[in-house]
Order: sequence, then structure tokens, then C-alpha cells
Amino acid sequence: MLAAWMLWRLQSTISILAAKTLGLVFFLAAGFFWAAIVADWRLADSLPHEWERRDIQVIGVVASLPQHSDRSVRFQFDIEQVITTNAVVPNRIILSWYRGRRTSDDETGLPNIKAGERWQITVRLKRPHGNSNPHSFDYEVWALERNIRATGYVRQSADNVRLHPLVNQPAYRIENLRQEIQQRFTRILPDQTYTGVLQTLATGDQRAIPNEHWQVFTRTGTNHLMAISGLHITLVAGFIFALIYWLWRCSHFLTLYLPARRAAVIVSLFTAFGYALLSGFAIPAQRAFYMLAVVAVALWRGNVTSASSVLAWALLAVVLIDPWATLSAGFWLSFGAITIIMFVTVGRIGPMHWLSGWIRIQWAITLGLAPLLLALFQQVSLVSPIANAIAIPLVSLAIVPITLLATIPLFDFLLPLAHALLNIGMTFLTALNDLPQAVWHQHAPPAWTIIAAMAGIAWLLLPGNLGLGFFAGFPARWLGIFALLPLFLVLPDKPERGELWLTVLDVGQGLAVVAQTKNHTLLFDTGPDFGKTDSGSRIIVPFLRAEGINKLDAMIVSHADSDHSGGALSVLDAIPVKLLISSLEDNHSIVRMAPNNKQCYNGQTWYWDNVQFELLHPLAQSYQNASRKTNANSCVLKISTQHGSVLIPADIGKAGEQALLERASDQLPSTVLIAPHHGSNTSSTTRFIQQVNPSLTIFTVGYLNRYDHPRPEVVDRYRALGNKLLRSDHDGATLMRFTDEGLVTETWRGSNPRYWQ
Repeated sequence: MLAAWMLWRLQSTISILAAKTLGLVFFLAAGFFWAAIVADWRLADSLPHEWERRDIQVIGVVASLPQHSDRSVRFQFDIEQVITTNAVVPNRIILSWYRGRRTSDDETGLPNIKAGERWQITVRLKRPHGNSNPHSFDYEVWALERNIRATGYVRQSADNVRLHPLVNQPAYRIENLRQEIQQRFTRILPDQTYTGVLQTLATGDQRAIPNEHWQVFTRTGTNHLMAISGLHITLVAGFIFALIYWLWRCSHFLTLYLPARRAAVIVSLFTAFGYALLSGFAIPAQRAFYMLAVVAVALWRGNVTSASSVLAWALLAVVLIDPWATLSAGFWLSFGAITIIMFVTVGRIGPMHWLSGWIRIQWAITLGLAPLLLALFQQVSLVSPIANAIAIPLVSLAIVPITLLATIPLFDFLLPLAHALLNIGMTFLTALNDLPQAVWHQHAPPAWTIIAAMAGIAWLLLPGNLGLGFFAGFPARWLGIFALLPLFLVLPDKPERGELWLTVLDVGQGLAVVAQTKNHTLLFDTGPDFGKTDSGSRIIVPFLRAEGINKLDAMIVSHADSDHSGGALSVLDAIPVKLLISSLEDNHSIVRMAPNNKQCYNGQTWYWDNVQFELLHPLAQSYQNASRKTNANSCVLKISTQHGSVLIPADIGKAGEQALLERASDQLPSTVLIAPHHGSNTSSTTRFIQQVNPSLTIFTVGYLNRYDHPRPEVVDRYRALGNKLLRSDHDGATLMRFTDEGLVTETWRGSNPRYWQ
């Protein structure tokens, strides 16, 4: 009997495990196929290659808040009709309308674009394409998630005309309302410092916040408050629930018709939904609304729902509606924060004082999100607990409610009060931001150290005995500290002595090259300026920090053209640079910002870790020529190792190439050549490339750039040599290692393929 009972128990256990395993496999497969189906639907709506950079006349609706700059206005556009015969255009695109001649609409030369308007316009488009680099923002993922399948600009045409002031559809009316609120805030608070912040708190449009304010929020760890976050939506919904519950109970007739709790649930849920829509329905807002919806269903039915179930259902709703949400930082930070809060508050035994509970939550979130923040952004705010302890109550309980009331025209007199309170908070945050060690920067940690750190943090945050200290309660919680150490102590690999690691970053139509030896780092050129941002802040600095490079021994700015010098100021501001070498004028802003600088000229040579660096161009006396051309006087650098060499000629033309052939012909042969002037017709003469005779040539060009670089005839000259050709627009960043094994080359797009590329 005992044996039979044991056999029956074993069979039951195996059956339960098998059923759970099959269920898990089924749901994983269902999730995979659902994501694949949605991806197939979205990718099917694409701009054909043959219609890139061609004029197409379309009719559509402005589908988002317009983003204004000095030179253009940018907006999403929903296509309703394609007028051009046989043209194929995706349903949603992003357009820029650049400043032209002055119009009756706007004396600045830009049309007065409003959300929800129907326009007939002529556009020129291309498929979404972003810079592809290690540790940088992936624009193509961002565009795919938002169903933006083409980008372009509006062509100047007499046929560009507004057809309707407001299309009567809910989505467009909401966007139009958001724009009206922003414009009203601007009228009430003209030229006020933090008007953009209040606009963001009301409408969720984070583009309204200037970069200098974003820096303060990021460095103090309070940037989560500058979105319409789950905290804000939950507080608003909770306030409405309490108000409706109290008012409803005052009427016997209403309570007989519908219980007060159900009435409060309905009104608060609709309020949360409206607030989430007003915010643009970003992931934090989605998460909060779906969690509130789960709680609302449970309250309506009178069921008790566990916190983990609420979180799980909200997570399911987000990934079902948006399978690409898991690729965004906001997804992990939003759900990570709420998971940590639940971990340290739900299911604990004994009462908790509100102050100790608040401190515990702040401590837990700061510690718990650190591995994710280091993995995603390579930085953690050290002043975040202090900043959030003040900013969260001030913003969430005072500034946000007042700002939301001010969105109603009857209460817009409250806006100055909200601005005054925000000014007080910003004074405090700015003081914290100005502290010398406000932020911890470090390298990007390996994946296994992040997993170990998260396990260690979970161990540290296990329950303890209330009132007996942090290390009381669950035994040996302090051991979790050791699991955190690899996060900081496991450093990135470095070249050995005599080796050279070279990274040609993908900065579009421009140049940025990082050269590393065992103990030194050099940056050659800094990529283009993108308007409000530049290659330095968006690409170069994140790459350097993630690679564990916290200083530059030298930075060379070859010449003043913005596609080579556009990111220099951001690099100088973010990372110490020991020496600036350039061909810039003495009064140039980059030269003035660098405390130690000198001009580049031929004959300058130095050695780092058995690697030779030598400047071949221009001549020292060329600086005496007042009419010298910037391209012709570009700094030309040759880096030589025992394993191979690289020549970086920047933007020199045929005359510069001829000069090098005449005076430095024996120094030109190189293993790798960065094509001069991006492969233009004015460079890469046959004699020059034959003398260099590279085995690898790299063209640093922008996708479908207006110069058509590299020119086909130039590419043919290189192909005639039989060397390998790479292009930054097709291959992304190129990572090269000159080691004992010779030249090892890796392209970022090649090693990180994506199905949407």
C-alpha cells in the first residue's frame, strides 16, 4: 500500500510539473507568435526604396504636437490619401517643415501648424534610419514602436495648403487639446523659466523642457517626475475616488441606485484614463492605468486581488498592446520601480510608521534601480534619495494638482502659483545638481554582474525586524553586498601594450574616431551638430563612458566644419581632455573652452604604449594664409603599430592628397583608410589611394545624404584595388583591433542584426 501511494504521489507530481511546463511553453510560444504577427503587420507598411527622395503629394492629418525650433517645425503626419500616381506611402510618417519665404500664416517663414489639421502637401521621404553604435539610442526601434515608417520633409510648393482646421476624430481632438493647453500656458507665463516644465506636467510632452533643465532632473534622479508618471495618475485617481465616494454617500437616492464604491471606481478609472491620454499614453502611464483597471475590476466584483496579480495583469496588457515596449528603458524602470515598492511593503508583518515607510521605499528604489540605471545609462544619481524626498511630495501633492486645475480655463489663474512652487523646488534641485559628486559615472557592466547585483539587492531588501536596525531580522542579509561588488569591480577589457583598438563611430554625415592604447585614448573629430543636440552628447560621450574611458589624453578636431567639430563642446563639457589639437582659429569657441590646446601641423609625433601617432598635414606655415580653406587644411593623422596602421585624412581634397604624395609618400601606406571627405568627387585620386593601398576602406556617410557620398565613381576606384569597403550608413560603427592576430574587424550592424533592418 505504501509503495502504491508513493507511486501515485510521484505520478501526480510529475503530471503537475508536466502540465506547468507545457503551460509555460504554450504561453511563451503564444507571446513569440503574437509579437511576430504584430511585427509582420507593421513592417508590411513600409516605404518602397524606389520612392525614397522623390516628391510625393499627399493628403493627411497632423497627428502629434508640433515640435518647434529656430529652423523648422516637426510633427507626425497620418496619411489619408496619396495623390501622386503609383506612389506608396506608409500610414504614419514624421515630417519637418523648414523655414522658407515668409507667408501670410507666419512672418517667420514657418506655417502655423496645429495638431488635428488636414493638409495637402508635397513631401520627400526616406525609410527610418538611425545611427548604429554601441551604447547609444536606437532610433529605429523608437520609430518602429511608434509605427513611424518613414521620415522626411515638406517641399516648398504652391500646392501646400491647409484643407481643414480640425479633423473630428478623438485622437486628433486630444492632440489639439494638448497643444491648446501648451499655448495657453505660454500666454499666461510668457518668458518664465519653467513654463516648459509645467507644460510637460500637464500634457506629458517632454520636449517642452529645455536641455539644461533635463540635465538637472537627470543628475538628481528626479526626471521620472517630469513625465506624467504612474505616481501622478494614481494620486489623481485616488483623490477622485475619495471625493466621489464621499459625495455619493451624501445622497440616499444615488446609493440605492448604485453603491458609492462602484460609482467612485467608475469615475476615478475614467479620470485616470483621460489623464493618461492627455499625457500621450507613455509606458509609465499605461502601466498605472492598467493596474488601476485591474484594481477597479476587483473592487467592482468585490474580490480581493493580490498586488502581484495586479502587476502581472498590467504587464500582460502592456506587452499585448505594444510588444516592443520591452525594448525601452521606461518599461524596465517603470515596472522595476513598482516591483521594488511591492517587495518592501506588501505582505510585511506589523505596522509601519509613515516616515520610516517613506525612507524605506526611497532607499529601496535607489538601491534596486541602480543596476538597471548603470546598464542603461552608465550613471546613478547619488543625491537621488534626498532630491526625491523633497521633490516627490512637492511635485505630486502640490505642483501637479494645481497645474492640472490650471488646464481648465476657469482656474488658469493658478498657474503663477504652480510656477512659484516649482521655482522653489528647482532652486533646491539645482543646488544638489551643482555638488561635485552628484552623479556616479562608470562603465557599462556585463550582463552577469547585473543579474548578480539584482539577486544581491533582493537579499538585502528581505524583511527585517521592525525597529531593530537594518541588519536585524532575516539572517545574513549583509551578504547581499558581496553580490554588488562585480557590478563595479569587473572592468572592460583594454588593449595590450603595442595594440591599438580603433572605433569609427556612426555619426551620420560626419566623422568621429576613438583610438585606444593600453593607457591612453584619443578622439579624432566629434561628428555633426544636430540642432538642439549633437554627436558629442548623443553618441560619443555615452560610448566613452560605457567603455570605461573617463578622460581623453588628446582630442583632435581636424577642421571647423560642423560635421567634424559639432560635438566638441559637449565632449569638453562632459569629459576631461588633457590636450586639444586642431586647425581651428585661436578665437574659436572650441579652442577657448580647452585650457590646453595647440595647432596641428606636419612633423608632430608621439608614442603611446609602443603605438606611434604622427600628423602629416597641414604645413605649419599654412596658418599664415588668411584665405586658407578649412577642408584643405584638415589635420591628417597616421597611427602605426607593429600589427597594422590607419590613415585618417579628414576632409582633404585633391590638392592636399597631391601635397602628401610629394612630401610624405613613404608614410602613406596603411592597412586601414578612412576615405577622404566621405568619398566625394573632390578627393580620393587614383594615385593617392594606390599609394595608401589599404586592405580596408571606410566611408563615413549619412543615409541617403544630400551630397550622394560616396560617389559611385570614387567607390569604383577603391574597388579596383580589391580592398574591403565598409560604409557607416550600411554597417554602423566599425570596431577594429590591431593585435597579434592581425586586424580583427567587426561592424555593429553585422554583429547585432535586427529583423526590421
